Order: sequence, then C-alpha cells, then structure tokens
Amino acid sequence: MSVFVFTLIVLAGSYLAGLLGSLTGLGGGVVIIPLLTVLLNVDIHYAIGASLVSVIATSSGSAAAYVKEGITNIRIGMFLEIATTIGAFFGAMLALHLQTSFIAILFGVILIFSAFMSLKKKDTQVNQQKSQWAEKLKLNGTYPDNGQTVTYGVRKVGGGFAMMAFAGLISGLLGIGSGSLKVVAMDSIMRIPFKVSTTTSNFMIGVTAAASAVVYLQRGYINPEISMPVVVGVLLGALTGSKILVHTSSSQWLRWVFAIVVTFLAVQMIYNGIHQKV
Repeated sequence: MSVFVFTLIVLAGSYLAGLLGSLTGLGGGVVIIPLLTVLLNVDIHYAIGASLVSVIATSSGSAAAYVKEGITNIRIGMFLEIATTIGAFFGAMLALHLQTSFIAILFGVILIFSAFMSLKKKDTQVNQQKSQWAEKLKLNGTYPDNGQTVTYGVRKVGGGFAMMAFAGLISGLLGIGSGSLKVVAMDSIMRIPFKVSTTTSNFMIGVTAAASAVVYLQRGYINPEISMPVVVGVLLGALTGSKILVHTSSSQWLRWVFAIVVTFLAVQMIYNGIHQKV
C-alpha cells in the first residue's frame, strides 16, 4: 500500500471517528485504534499514540462549540478532571508493560460494555435533586433546550469522582477518551442530563488524553506520519458533529449508532487479540 492510499484511508476513517466521537462524547479512539490495527496492521502502541492525539483534536474541535452554546458544565468538567488525569497517567505507564494481545482483548470488552450501557440508558426526566457536595462545589447548572432554559441538579458526587478515576485509568491504558465511562458516570451516577454529560465529556477527554500522550511521546510511540491525517480527519469530523448535536432534540438514535459501530469493532479487536494478530 502506498503512502498516499494509506493517508487517504486514515483521513476518511478519522473523519467518521471524529463525527461519531463528537456526537456521543466518546472521542475518536473507539474507531481509530481498530481502523489502524485491524485494517492497516499498525502496531497497537503506535495506534494508541495516534488515538490519544485524535482524542485531543476531538475535544478541541467540538468542546468550543458546546461551551459557546451553554450546554457544557465547565465546573463539573474541571472538578472531575482531577480524577481522570491522575488515572490516565498511571494507565499509560501500565500499558507500556502489558502484552498487546491483552490490551486488544481488554479494549474489545470495554467497547462491548460501552455499547450495552448506551442501549440500556433511556431519556428520563431531568433530575432536580441536589446533593450537599454539589451545592458546596456549585456543580448544579442549566442548559438551553428548544429555546427554553432547563435547570438540573447533580447527585452522588463522590461516586462520579471515583468512576472518573477508573475512566482515566482506562483512557491511559487503551488510548481512548474513555468517554463511554465518563458519560455513564455523569448520566447514570450523577444524574446529569445526557446532552450535558455528552458535551462535558467532550470538554474533558482532551485533558485526560494529554496526560497519557506525554508518556507515549517520551517512548516514541507518536508517529507524525500516522498522527497527522488522524488529527485532520478527526478535527473536521468533530466540528461537523458538534453542529449536528446542538440542533438535535433526541439522543436515542445516537446511542443506537454508537452501539452498532462499537460492537462490530469490539468483536474484531477481541478476535485479533485472542489469535495474537495485533
């Protein structure tokens, strides 16, 4: 395969990854890593390095639009980033000492869990209960929805913080934004509305990935020839996705798209991990 064809495939795949990552709050890593390892036979450590760069690009491309629209809860994002950044650093250090086949299998399992949780969650009424810690930290907020301002409360701050530390660990270990776990923590545990949890996840994943990327950069696992088309494609896809989500009234179809895509990718990753093809 020529360099030109390789770059075009990575660019097109990265655009779709950025689009999906922006719409679901997951980051592009859930598509980038299987694309590079399964289809293009790239070493998984280099794929993780490129994925981390793409996650930063996704966050940069879409988070600005969401903040401008007033959907992202910046205070929640900054508070929870304390946990995810610490977890991401230790996860990246651990990943350098594990077999690639084990990482691939674990990646597939996490994807299947993400797909299951995505379909399990349903749009419910906005939570109005406010915990004591949420009041002290001023985490409760509002967001615009169809021309109206919706007020919501935040619950179980401690549980969400603990889940974020685990999400950061998985992010550093697998090179993804771990947005699925972050959305689960904010949506299911802290009872934050799905639109807010998705956009806040996009705001957070860039910082989490940056903490992991430093480790991979020092070890030489970030290749500019791979990362460049990944960043360009993901950034364009993220900008497109942010424009779509702002004008979307229902998020259920996003969950179905996410579940179908990542389940297929998860099966491929687990298969390749078991047969040591990565």
